[in-house]
Amino acid sequence: MGTHGRAPDTATAWLDPAELEAWKALMLMLARLPAALEAQLRCDSRLGLIEYYVLAGLSDQPGHRMRMSRLALITNAELSRLSHLVSRLERRGLVRREPDPADGRYTNAVLTEAGLAHLTEAAPGHVARVRELVIEALDEPALHALRAAAENINARIDRAE
Repeated sequence: MGTHGRAPDTATAWLDPAELEAWKALMLMLARLPAALEAQLRCDSRLGLIEYYVLAGLSDQPGHRMRMSRLALITNAELSRLSHLVSRLERRGLVRREPDPADGRYTNAVLTEAGLAHLTEAAPGHVARVRELVIEALDEPALHALRAAAENINARIDRAE
């Protein structure tokens, strides 16, 4: 890893060649996989990847509704970005906003019937692409290892925040 123009720090535990290659492979995958999934969704269902996950996240909730602030967390989107995205989905009739009945200071995003129908149509192609690019590339032990690694990394990220 580069030093960003600074003199090397002798206390830094630099990556050895195997670690560096693993890191580069991970970074390349993280850059390419979302684009590949997005391309399939845009082509087949006119949805972006985050739009799909907003609809999917809402579909998993009781009443197909969730506070915007929680939806921003689970989609890893800033609230202002999510608000613009939800506005686009509202214009398409896929989502609507309403005040949270438990606390009117909050706004809920609600999946509409049209949104659920659109998600239901989009899901098979998305799942097939996920299966093609990720699931089928891994045998069962590798799939379990991927899940464990992702969970460990996510836990470290959560602790660091």
